[in-house]
Amino acid sequence: MFGEERTRTLLGPADPARHSTIAPPRLSAHDLIVRAEAVAEPTAQHRRARPTRRLVLTAGALTAAVGAAAIVQTFGQSSPDTSGIAGPPGADPGVVLVPVAYGSDTRDAGSELRALAGRLVDAEYDDRTGRYMYHHTKTWGDPVMTSADGRHHVAFADETKVWQAADGTGKQITTQLEPQYPDQESRDYWQRNLKPKAAASGTQAPDDMPLPPEDLAPLPSGRAQLTDLLKVRYGAGAVSKEVSRVYGRYVVPRQTRAEILRVLADVPGFRWRGQVTDRAGRKAVAITFDDREHNQQSLLIFHPNTGELLAHELLTLSPVRISSYQVILDTAWADQPN
Repeated sequence: MFGEERTRTLLGPADPARHSTIAPPRLSAHDLIVRAEAVAEPTAQHRRARPTRRLVLTAGALTAAVGAAAIVQTFGQSSPDTSGIAGPPGADPGVVLVPVAYGSDTRDAGSELRALAGRLVDAEYDDRTGRYMYHHTKTWGDPVMTSADGRHHVAFADETKVWQAADGTGKQITTQLEPQYPDQESRDYWQRNLKPKAAASGTQAPDDMPLPPEDLAPLPSGRAQLTDLLKVRYGAGAVSKEVSRVYGRYVVPRQTRAEILRVLADVPGFRWRGQVTDRAGRKAVAITFDDREHNQQSLLIFHPNTGELLAHELLTLSPVRISSYQVILDTAWADQPN
């Protein structure tokens, strides 16, 4: 199997991640293999399912290249939620997940983002230090599998806790959550066709893996460096993904949080959506960007006082607004991995 450096050398200028710091994989190779092999052998009645997102068993540039082209979906559960994350008010379990609700206000987000940047208060971690950056996240829609006839879907979900030091070392614990289905017919189909471990109800045993050393670039604080890091030259869609990546990896200090908001304020296309409630039940504010060319909408949800990113959703604009999303449940400094 190619290593990261050899892959980067082969890709050369075509490497989309050549100027990026690649986050550690949320799943071990073993867990990815389990998911890749989750589909049972085809029978006379059922053909082998086709993943709608390729499963990649290497970290680094190939992960970034595949992820940039992936289209992911996630669905509401047709059984009671066991994930600890509440769905949006009025959501009907068993149907396609309803996106986080927001108001119809469509004014430009620039002035609101600048105002938020000017009134930020300290986050809980701002007056603390530690060897490790700690993040606790939950992700839905990674990946989705669709049956060969296109009628039956299953979305995988997981919960991840990461402790990572400045030299890249640390620990990552990933727990696979119960798969999600858009309807009972899909649940019945995949319960028959997924291998037992992948189809099991409830959460699975955590996968604990060490993080190897790597050159983890420090998070810049200046406007020019942040503008480059957040891929502003590629537009609001790319910026949304980079903001999510930054907050999912770094413990972002108050001054840098304010500067990120000001960078966002200058990016054309973001719309202010006002107050929202994220999927963890937290009061927040949100902005969106409609990428008509790719039929997608990015939704970024921020803490109304500290400016921390709380969640990121990616939705299809039509015909059905189904989404993938991640919530950042906790960010902190730690002296030791727990």
